[in-house]
Amino acid sequence: MAHDLENAVARHYGASRLIETILDALRVSGLDPERLRPEDLAPVDEFHIGGRPATEHAVAKMRLSAGVHVLDVGCGLGGATRYLAAAAGHRVTGVDLTPEYVEAARTLAERTGLADRIDYYAASALDMPFGTATFDAALTIHVAMNIKDRAGLYREIARVLKPGATFCVYDVMKGEKDGLIYPLPWAETAATSHLTTPMETLALLADARFEVVESEDRTDFAIAFFRERLAAATAGPPPLGLHLLMGANAREKFVNMLANLERGTIAPVVMIARRAA
Repeated sequence: MAHDLENAVARHYGASRLIETILDALRVSGLDPERLRPEDLAPVDEFHIGGRPATEHAVAKMRLSAGVHVLDVGCGLGGATRYLAAAAGHRVTGVDLTPEYVEAARTLAERTGLADRIDYYAASALDMPFGTATFDAALTIHVAMNIKDRAGLYREIARVLKPGATFCVYDVMKGEKDGLIYPLPWAETAATSHLTTPMETLALLADARFEVVESEDRTDFAIAFFRERLAAATAGPPPLGLHLLMGANAREKFVNMLANLERGTIAPVVMIARRAA
């Protein structure tokens, strides 16, 4: 059953000619795909609420020491991994369920000159190909919404982290009201959507031997983000943007995200936790 769910999630995100589509969009945007900066890719490789500013916000809260080895669980196209490697100089490893995303992430790391600082793996977040106590820190950005076995996810992340390591969760969580409107960026229907409330997430993290030291609701930030994006896209999307990943109904998904935020059915939350010794 878990394998069937993972296959469905991989199909949701997988797209043929993904890297070619992105490189073509870069050219149309006036950029040279052979000479890219990580910030050039931010419109498309930061597939989460708030994009690059949200990544910067979450990473800053982690207060990482220089040169630590960071794991990005559900790295997607690798936007956060390249930010960590380029802006902060960290060694980074990314893992993602969708092979097309992993291949694209590797290509984009090469095009930005960061391939020597980042490794990518195509694997399940519930069974990662890393040894126990390998990483100094980890983050997961808009990933857990697709994972039904949330307890297993946090146990596996705890396994590969060193005692005392920092873990940042930035995910869309279940709000106070029911009645989620689909489709959404992470799921066309309820079949691949598995949200937990902030309180449930805190309990799951505690069971996995994490101590949450900070929790921040970012609903107001998210509402402002989607209102701005929808207003800016009235004349159609730019060549390079998240619509390349979300398909023909990208605008509908953004409209539904805003509606769900305003109705209180979802809440984006950042949590900072420490792995118990």
